[in-house]
Amino acid sequence: MKRLIRSKNTYLILVSGLIVFLFTASFKKGEVKKSARSESVQSSKKNSLVDDLRIVPAADLMNAYLPYLQGKRIAVVANQTSVVGTGSLQDDISFTHLVDTLLSHHVQIQKVFAPEHGFRGDFDAGEKVVDDKDVKTGLDIISLHGKHRKPEPDKLEDVDLVLFDIQDIGVRFYTYISTLSLVMEACAEQDIPVIVLDRPNPNGHYIDGPMLEAEYSSFLGMHEIPLVYGMTIGEYAKMVNGESWLKDSVQCELRVMKSLNYTHQSRYHLPVRPSPNIPNDKAINLYPSLGFFEGTVINAGRGTEFQFQRYGAPFFPAGGLSYTPMPNFGSKFPKFNGKLCHGVDLSNEKWQKKVNLNWLIDAYRKTPKDIEFFGDTFTMHAGNELLRQQIEAGLSAEEIRKSWIPDLEEFKKVRKKYLLYP
Repeated sequence: MKRLIRSKNTYLILVSGLIVFLFTASFKKGEVKKSARSESVQSSKKNSLVDDLRIVPAADLMNAYLPYLQGKRIAVVANQTSVVGTGSLQDDISFTHLVDTLLSHHVQIQKVFAPEHGFRGDFDAGEKVVDDKDVKTGLDIISLHGKHRKPEPDKLEDVDLVLFDIQDIGVRFYTYISTLSLVMEACAEQDIPVIVLDRPNPNGHYIDGPMLEAEYSSFLGMHEIPLVYGMTIGEYAKMVNGESWLKDSVQCELRVMKSLNYTHQSRYHLPVRPSPNIPNDKAINLYPSLGFFEGTVINAGRGTEFQFQRYGAPFFPAGGLSYTPMPNFGSKFPKFNGKLCHGVDLSNEKWQKKVNLNWLIDAYRKTPKDIEFFGDTFTMHAGNELLRQQIEAGLSAEEIRKSWIPDLEEFKKVRKKYLLYP
């Protein structure tokens, strides 16, 4: 009898254990399913978040600025980079020119002001841009890089508001910021408000280079800022206005429409080349360092398809890169046109986070003494005489860089007041 009871108890224990095991297994299986479902939801949310965090230029955010344009007579300062993107993914965006987009929303555009390189971006660097009429829209195109670089009062008589939308690349001698200053100045003098549609700065991740000295102010650099100033064009507009840098310290009525999801450390790909000889992201990144060559005898890739990604000259030592500059889009008369150049290929250089003077110094040392290395505009590109003197004296890149530090630290204090993005 006791054996039978013991046997029954053993049987009950085994059955109970089996039930617990099955229940636990079932519970864990459900937990795994639930976990997998949660991960899927999180993954979906993550993908959605990535889409939501696409860097969006202000021009794309039309609901934010259209109300300010309705019922007003508008002048647009624009070029080929002034596009409005639609779409949710970075690789699935279609673009329409801002002017066409505004007209489709029945905005009353009176005229378009065009900067260096023209409204369609097809004029050479420094080439005079003539007044024209846009074939597609019939609008008058008023040049700001010809006889006049500042809008004349009579060109603003029929304008209630000026809308500025041009992609900058964050380098002082890239002239779109000079156009911005002169537009703001003209509008301040005529009591006309300015709206800047902000765009990301692809060189906004650092501040570096020589400071412009006031006596060397020109269209290649109007204000006392370093070569690379680490600000969007909207932040720059706020600084110019806030620091009273315009002529006679006038200030314009300024509104900056912010971009979305941008930070100064963002890597941003430009959908349209900002000027004829800045063809890609690599050229944009190297331009702060190679742009100095514009004020020298050296060819910086103009007349090739690798503009601002190489440098060379016929008198450089042979070996390594060789190329022959020829007229092409954006460069009708390149330096050393039709002549074989020897040089340095920078198309595979790592991402630059500072101005690299080693290439400029290298080119100077390779240039024979009987050839004048520095051209008439070098001091305007550098913003001072000191850089030329330092190179001629044989200083290293690091020695020259140390001389920039005090001015850069002072500029950062001013810059900080006008930042719109972290």
